[in-house]
Formats: sequence, C-alpha cells, structure tokens
Amino acid sequence: MTSVQKLIGLALTILLALGIGFGGAWQVQDWRLGKEMAERIAEQGARHQKELDAITGEAWRQQSAERDKRLATEEKLARQDQKHTEELSDEKRKQAVIRDRLATSDLRLSVLLAEDPASGCNLPATSSTVGVVHAARRAQLDPAHSQRIIRITDDGDNAIIALRACQAYVRAVTPSAP
Repeated sequence: MTSVQKLIGLALTILLALGIGFGGAWQVQDWRLGKEMAERIAEQGARHQKELDAITGEAWRQQSAERDKRLATEEKLARQDQKHTEELSDEKRKQAVIRDRLATSDLRLSVLLAEDPASGCNLPATSSTVGVVHAARRAQLDPAHSQRIIRITDDGDNAIIALRACQAYVRAVTPSAP
C-alpha cells in the first residue's frame, strides 16, 4: 500500500470515528431531549386535564342550578294552578247556591228606582204592612232576568279568576315582570 492509500484509510477511519461519535452524541441527546419533551408533554397534559375537569365541574354546577331553578318554578306554578283551581271551584259553588236561591225564590234581586224629583224625598209612595223603612225605593226583578244577570256575573267572575291565574303564571315565569 502506498502512503496515499494509508493516508486516505486513516482519514476515512478518523471520519468514521467522528461519525460514530457524532451519531452517538446525537442519539444520547435525542434520548435526553426525548425524555424531557415527554415529561413536558405529560405535565401539559396533566394541566390541561385539570382545566378540563374544572370546566366540566363548573358546567355541571351551572346545569344543576338551572335544573333546580326550573323545578322550583314548576312547583310554584303547580301550587298556583291548584290555588286558582280551588278558587274557581269555590266561586262555582257560590254561584250555584245563588242560582238555587233565586230559583226557589228564597232570594230576589231588586233595583233602585229613580227618586221622584218633585217630592225631594225617597220615602215609598205607599206604606207597606211589613214595616216602616225609610230607604230608597226598589223594584224586584223577574226571576228569569235575575238568572240571566247571575249567568253574566258568573262569566265575569270566571274571567277574573282566569285573568289572575294568567297574571300569576307570567309573574312566575318572568321574574322581571311587575
């Protein structure tokens, strides 16, 4: 072998040794950085999981609070509905008693008569045998007309009760309503 070949062989050996050294250093550095990187990624993953757990917990608390508020509103509405149903049935019972009393002539409706402006006094024109009452003159209504008047007032009472129920519902559903 010639000296040039020996020199080339030595240079190749040195280059091979340097390549192996660099490759080994590169591999050690990769293992070290890979381990550090894996630890950083694991830490980030743990922090991210904690944040997700906190967000999920808050979402569950909010959902639970909204559900509790909805259930409370539903219970309040059910109580109000029951109250208004009882009011309506009480009014219907009262109306039935009044209708029965009108039908049996136990109760008679009457209206005030206009006072005679010439007399200037609201004494009855004739005295009655029942007693002496100094009050405004009244005329009794026909029972059929009385029944019609009672039906009209019944419808009005029912409408007022229904209106109160609607207003209570709106107040319960929208807290900002007056």
